[in-house]
Amino acid sequence: MSQCHKETDCWGSNRVGKVPIGRLNRMAKRGVDNSSLEQPILVPETESGAQARLLGGSRGRSPLRLLLWAHLRQSWRRLRSLTEQSPLLIGLIALFVGGYFWIAFWLFYHAFGFLSSFPGLGPLLSERLLFILFAFLFVLLLFSNLIISYTNLFRNRETTFLLSLPVPAETIVSWKFLESILLASWAFLFLISPFLVAYGLVQSVPWHFYPMTLLFLGMFIVLPGVVGTWLAILVARYMDRRSFQIAALTFGAIILGGFAWWLRAEAGAGDDQETRVLVILDRLLAKTAFAQFPWLPSYWLASGVLFWSEGAIRTALFFSSVLLSYALLFGWVVSTQMGTWFYSAISEVHSRGHVLGRWQWFHNRQKARSSASDQVTGPVERIIGWIPKLGRDVRALVVKDIRLFWRDTSQWGQSLVLFGLLGVYIINLRQFSQQLTQPFWVHLVAYLNLAACSLNLATLTTRFVYPQFSLEGKRLWIVGLAPLGLERVVRAKFWLALIASLLITLSLVTLSCVMLKMPFARVLYFAGAVTVMCFTLTGMAVGLGVLYPNFKEDNPSKIVSGFGGTFCLVLSFVYILSSVVLLAMGSPWETGGSAAGLVAASWGIFVTISLAFGWVPLAIGLRRVRSIEMEG
Repeated sequence: MSQCHKETDCWGSNRVGKVPIGRLNRMAKRGVDNSSLEQPILVPETESGAQARLLGGSRGRSPLRLLLWAHLRQSWRRLRSLTEQSPLLIGLIALFVGGYFWIAFWLFYHAFGFLSSFPGLGPLLSERLLFILFAFLFVLLLFSNLIISYTNLFRNRETTFLLSLPVPAETIVSWKFLESILLASWAFLFLISPFLVAYGLVQSVPWHFYPMTLLFLGMFIVLPGVVGTWLAILVARYMDRRSFQIAALTFGAIILGGFAWWLRAEAGAGDDQETRVLVILDRLLAKTAFAQFPWLPSYWLASGVLFWSEGAIRTALFFSSVLLSYALLFGWVVSTQMGTWFYSAISEVHSRGHVLGRWQWFHNRQKARSSASDQVTGPVERIIGWIPKLGRDVRALVVKDIRLFWRDTSQWGQSLVLFGLLGVYIINLRQFSQQLTQPFWVHLVAYLNLAACSLNLATLTTRFVYPQFSLEGKRLWIVGLAPLGLERVVRAKFWLALIASLLITLSLVTLSCVMLKMPFARVLYFAGAVTVMCFTLTGMAVGLGVLYPNFKEDNPSKIVSGFGGTFCLVLSFVYILSSVVLLAMGSPWETGGSAAGLVAASWGIFVTISLAFGWVPLAIGLRRVRSIEMEG
């Protein structure tokens, strides 16, 4: 990277300004040498103007500290801007967040109380539950950090902008590493806090248990961040190599096969009646022993929390020291040694061709397509072309959205993770169908399955549908000038998201109901309920995405993490909870059977709140888009 000359504007469209006269006069009165101010001060007009001004006008300060300071000021100003929002809206969000914390705390508190009521067995189950929770959260944090790190390092405008400045590559990696940890872990800390508070109250721990647990969690989240950053750079660097692709696919197939074999049902004991509790307990917990592997960071965290709650301070400090040493070591490696790898990886990403460029069949296919005399259309265009009565303008918009989604590695990468978790869920459902015999438990598991499928739908709509309008960015005014119009753009995005959500969710509900061995009437009942939820959650995500756009971000994770995305997620959870409770109370298959009036009333209220949560935000969003103004 070359240094900028005094007369050269090396920042693209940024303008160069002189030092204000008043400032020079004040410095002259103080006797300050202003010879160093002969160089012009750059005043950028881009979104990252604060970082550029600081890096161009400050001397002798760490670039990482300047980046942190600039982003802290930006975050503080965004937080202050929330006061300009409607007080009623802010109050509702605070109420929903507080309600989630209270409900989760209440459930965890009574669950731990129920476990502790079993003498001898309760503490063992609570301990194993803690190990399992942290082990799975470590895996989820690893995938989340991998996806967010890849986006922040290789699909981020700020990273490209910082590379054009005299900033070391190590500094860029360190800053994006910290940012990825924050984005990937804030939800983890928020979700797990009521669990730990409930555990502490049931165990009657001292007050210092809570701040020490926060310290343990702070050290713990660094480790999946380190692994996620390293994997992101590794994948970006070698993604186009044929050997790497074959090895990754083979490794993934082995992992899925091993996981399916590990979750297989155990053979029954026959006529032998086992009466020893410890033997039965060992059989029940045999598949959870992996969570107590001593080399897992989740094991260090869970052990530290458990020993601190039991008063074994020295042992807890030992595990905290292990966490601290690994966090410091690998954090130092990321901050100081991965800059060269990152620079090589981003060079490969921006200079390589197609990811399948090393495969001969791909080259043959490209030659065949280029030699064809007629116009060649891709599979997406052919599939969308089968839809009748779809205008060419709407068809082009739909094809554009699908292609952009497929070309964004972070988007479909998160989809693969989500579908992998769904696969694990489906594999485990067969265990319930073999053990449920009482009507009460069959009824309970059926509606828990409905809640799980609808929560998966809420995750899809909030994560992938909500940011679609904002991802148009400042180019949205071009679409607004087209004959298509912004209102039809929003409607097209709604129907595209609705069809995709219905295909995924109806397939999931049907497959899960079949694996639970439900009759055909129940399958239709739950499919109808999920269809109504699809309309509601999709309309809510699209409408709130229009009402609270963020045209300054091109990272979907940051868009969802904002005010509107959080509001959409909270509203989705409230709607799902109320809907599942209503449908369960008016279920025609409840023990004894509900009266026809109760069934009709529950469905009437369900449809009413569905319209309120789905149609109202979408209608307000369509009205808003008719008069939207783009900011420069």
